[in-house]
Amino acid sequence: MISQLSWKIGGQQGEGVESTDRIFSTALNRLGYYLYGYRHFSSRIKGGHTNNKIRISTQPIRAIADDLDILVAFDQESIDLNAHELRRGGVVVADAKFGPMLPDHVDARLFPVPITSIAEELGTSLMKNMVASGASWALLGLPMEVFNKAVEEEFGRKGAAVVAKNIEAVQRGADYVLELAGGPLEDFKLEPADGKQKLFMIGNDAIGLGAIAAGCRIMSAYPITPASEIMEYLIKKLPKFGGTVVQTEDEIAAITMAVGANYAGVRSMTASAGPGLSLMMEAIGLSGMTETPVVIVDTQRGGPSTGLPTKQEQSDINALIHGTHGEIPKIVLAPSSIEECFYDMIEAFNLADKYQLPVIVVTDLQLSLGKQSCEQLDYDRISIDRGKLLEEAPEIEAGGLFKRYELSEDGVSPRVLPGQKHGIHHVTGVEHDESGRPSENAANRKRMMDKRLSKMEQITVEHPIHAEMPHEHPDLLIISMGSTGGTIAQAREQLERDGITTGQMMVRLLHPFPAEAVKPYVEQAKRVVVLEHNATGQLANLIKLHVGGKEKISSVLKYDGNPFLPSIVADECRKVCQASKELV
Repeated sequence: MISQLSWKIGGQQGEGVESTDRIFSTALNRLGYYLYGYRHFSSRIKGGHTNNKIRISTQPIRAIADDLDILVAFDQESIDLNAHELRRGGVVVADAKFGPMLPDHVDARLFPVPITSIAEELGTSLMKNMVASGASWALLGLPMEVFNKAVEEEFGRKGAAVVAKNIEAVQRGADYVLELAGGPLEDFKLEPADGKQKLFMIGNDAIGLGAIAAGCRIMSAYPITPASEIMEYLIKKLPKFGGTVVQTEDEIAAITMAVGANYAGVRSMTASAGPGLSLMMEAIGLSGMTETPVVIVDTQRGGPSTGLPTKQEQSDINALIHGTHGEIPKIVLAPSSIEECFYDMIEAFNLADKYQLPVIVVTDLQLSLGKQSCEQLDYDRISIDRGKLLEEAPEIEAGGLFKRYELSEDGVSPRVLPGQKHGIHHVTGVEHDESGRPSENAANRKRMMDKRLSKMEQITVEHPIHAEMPHEHPDLLIISMGSTGGTIAQAREQLERDGITTGQMMVRLLHPFPAEAVKPYVEQAKRVVVLEHNATGQLANLIKLHVGGKEKISSVLKYDGNPFLPSIVADECRKVCQASKELV
């Protein structure tokens, strides 16, 4: 029996690849397995190769596998593009309709199943995804009743007849492949899972759930990959809590509406990707100038311009920190797991209120859309901090104004809601005095700039980094952000077996950069590798700027739209270590 297995389904976009993956993984989750998924898809609605890969394990996992055990192929292109991942003795379940052939260099078992023909016999070729998934499920020897239950949940709203037909399709696929294979494959039999059902969601869902838990009640947004699922999730859930989602005409309207709603006292947010973030920059500056809290989610994708809308990248770091014109205080948080997506949204809203500034939560496509198992969330950890939002404003003299931008030691002024008694004040994006009235006075300008920027010195974020340093002076410290944490952890296992001692750091707070937290780890390590999905080493440059250590820092970069694999990370790290020895 084996403790983990990797499964992939491929075909043309619009053929049901996504629904097959969803039902297959739902059934596995019911059994208590840990799952980690990756979607490769085109930036069009129909047509073009797409595949979904799931790693299945009896232990927690946070990375896709280097290799592949089972490939389900709806066309020859799926075999041609993905068969190289198959391990020796792997399996291909393919539609017999196209006469599937394995490449000469691939040592795998091919099971041609008349997937389309069976589906058509049952009434529609649309059910071929159920035939295919039933076939691959049967090869694993897993209980069919669990899979049928997942099918029932997927199609139950369409009626009992549709459910019955799909279950029949599953059984027909299972029966056919078991006859070909002579029964379930013993070498692919999974060890039993613990039976405890885990949460199984994409990062975008966790972000949406975190926003609700934080008290967010308005989301204004414009659809864009890979952020759209946040809006779609909140459209379904937010009205149940008295909230609403507004699809605006563009990203400029989305951010200004979110700023306005926060000014009125309602916790509000928006979410986008790189192109939308570019359009939001002026209004993010308005949030900073008027000291109005707002939370923005940036789900990074391939750029620049339209770039690679459905591919992995981490190239917005410079824009997030330096994108606005002028100088404003802001906070940039980078969660690295499903759990952190949830908890960081709560912290983001608290930080935005506490310091009265924009907070950006940045993910990447893999973390946003990759479906993963996670343990049950701890709602007792949730606390709400509205900062200096006053329940009652102090009395003011007749004709006077509330000092909304009052100078204070920590740079944060008392805040009131519009219409509040004694709270009348002026709000403008131009420079202003303590009451908000426009002012071009030089001394006032300096005081106000110093006041706003002094917030950066006061900002406290718990756990700005996550570091694992099992060796006092490791040969290599690997630093990264976002979705790559699990990949690095697995690569480190390979490196440690080779005798290379390692440490790992995930940077959670990108701005203000936690130099004092990062510095000791950089100084301890003999060499430092900064792993990131961009072409210019933006995270590495931040570390060099704030911490130093340029002479020992190397970059490992990937910007072809695909995620890092553990073996690739290990290979690149070996090269860095070898080059270091040669220099000595």
